[in-house]
Amino acid sequence: MNSLVIGASATALATALGTLAALGLASPAMPGRRMVMAVLISPMVTPVIIAAAGMFFFYSGLGLGQTHLGLILAHATLGVPFVVVTVTATLAAYDRNLTRAAASLAAGPWTTFRRVQLPLISPGIISSALFAFAVSFDEVVVVLFMGGVDQRTIPRQMWSGIREQISPAILAIATFLIVFAALLLLTVNWLRRRSNT
Repeated sequence: MNSLVIGASATALATALGTLAALGLASPAMPGRRMVMAVLISPMVTPVIIAAAGMFFFYSGLGLGQTHLGLILAHATLGVPFVVVTVTATLAAYDRNLTRAAASLAAGPWTTFRRVQLPLISPGIISSALFAFAVSFDEVVVVLFMGGVDQRTIPRQMWSGIREQISPAILAIATFLIVFAALLLLTVNWLRRRSNT
């Protein structure tokens, strides 16, 4: 249950923030786009142990150590780069003439986004949300640093079980995670094919 709650919450937060960031980065008028992009994708290239240690000290200083909210924010931080990269790639194929056409028909920015842009980029957003969920669901290092007894997730339980003894429950969960990863890849592939048509 912890894995699902933390994963779903972190995915929702990472998808919302990453999509907003990608929309901003896709605008040619935004100054310093490359620097902002480098900062946003830095958790993707930083070793997880360093990121986990940094998040532990940061969130503990805010009083969020060993809390569900702290883990959700930490997992969202790790998921945002995947959302930014995927949605930015989707926006690269977006025809900006559609936005201009909507504006010429008196549609405001929110209406244009909701009725024109969002339906066209939704396969990319869904793909990025799946990646963010997979990153959160699979994360063990951050949970080891930041999670308490009440925040045990499946990967942390597997880690603890492997250190003590390999039980059939761990093997069953490992099989489930392999099937989940295969379904995730099939879904992402289907969404990419759908967005290309």
